[in-house]
Amino acid sequence: MSLISHEELKKQIVSGELTSLDDITNEFKHILKEVIQVASQEELTSHLGYNKHQESSSPNYRNGYNGKTIKSKYGQFDVSIPRDRDSSFEPQLVKKREVLLGGSEDLILSLYTKGMSVRDIQLHLDDLYGYELSTQQSQTLQRRLWKKPMNGRTVHLMQSIQLSLWMLQF
Repeated sequence: MSLISHEELKKQIVSGELTSLDDITNEFKHILKEVIQVASQEELTSHLGYNKHQESSSPNYRNGYNGKTIKSKYGQFDVSIPRDRDSSFEPQLVKKREVLLGGSEDLILSLYTKGMSVRDIQLHLDDLYGYELSTQQSQTLQRRLWKKPMNGRTVHLMQSIQLSLWMLQF
């Protein structure tokens, strides 16, 4: 499955729209943003049981959007996630209060397991992808990472990271 046709891609290259890796990365961000927004709208449609602008006797209905800044391995971008009137909608692709996409978590885990400090990882993410990983997000991510199966070396590194995070709080 391809979201952009080969012909469209060729046109963009010939016209000079895609001339560098940064241009291609920005195109990925735009595609990812569009996919997340469309998928979220479809998830809400499935949750409510009727299409947008379709009449329904249900007391629950669409109720605007929540803005959210997503941080991915392609950089950060803003999306609009739909919401419902009684707040029973739980998006699955990008869950509530989730701001890091899976690829970003894997990248951060990889950097942790290679022994980088939290501050180094924060600076690295800012330099490469243009977003900051706050201490709160680092702690949330660390709690998630502890739930993943790990080998002995990784557990030792995670314990060191936990100590480093604890020391950063002071």
